[in-house]
Amino acid sequence: MTLDLQRIRALCFDVDGTLSDTDDFYVNKFVGFFHYMPFVSDPARAARRLVMWMESPGNALLGITDTIGLDDEIIAFINWMYRHRKHKARQYLIVPGVEQMLARLKGHYPMAVVSARDEDSTMAFLKQFDLVKYFDVIVTALSAEHTKPYADPILFAAQKMGVMPDACLMTGDTTVDIRAGKAAGAQTVGVLCGFGEQAELQRQRPDLILPSTADLADVLLGDG
Repeated sequence: MTLDLQRIRALCFDVDGTLSDTDDFYVNKFVGFFHYMPFVSDPARAARRLVMWMESPGNALLGITDTIGLDDEIIAFINWMYRHRKHKARQYLIVPGVEQMLARLKGHYPMAVVSARDEDSTMAFLKQFDLVKYFDVIVTALSAEHTKPYADPILFAAQKMGVMPDACLMTGDTTVDIRAGKAAGAQTVGVLCGFGEQAELQRQRPDLILPSTADLADVLLGDG
């Protein structure tokens, strides 16, 4: 898995688990509960899966489609659910190093948020950490006709940034993000700082997998 750096003209970022550290905060709350269940062999993994179902049920549903063979039906349901689901207002956490990464990349590429969240919660997170200034486009659940894992949000972001979709790089933590990027013809980066696990991300064949979104600037600009 390698990126074609010469092809990249614009960057797209998921929010939950990619920019916002939504999982570890809640995983830490639930992992102790699973320690008391003798039939749970990996409490940390069980806690992460529970949080995924609570925070991003569409991501969790999409993870079983290879087994039950209902990709089209599941994806249509996920699209409906994300477009009608409201997220509760709360304080957010940021993935360590993300603000510094965005600061380094600003000016080198136009950048877009491509989130399946509603606009209010997306903007609440971005404003809490003063990240709005880094993005040229903010795409949320209702910005395009369909949301991820359809290609529509990335196609919309590419148009707004004035680039071709295949010149975009989509970065996200779940198979939903990778599917959307590939459907749009974009290159994709999976990150392990969120909900997705390496094996399931690898099955979607992203162009690169990184430990954290914060590592992206080193890949695109070098270590300097």
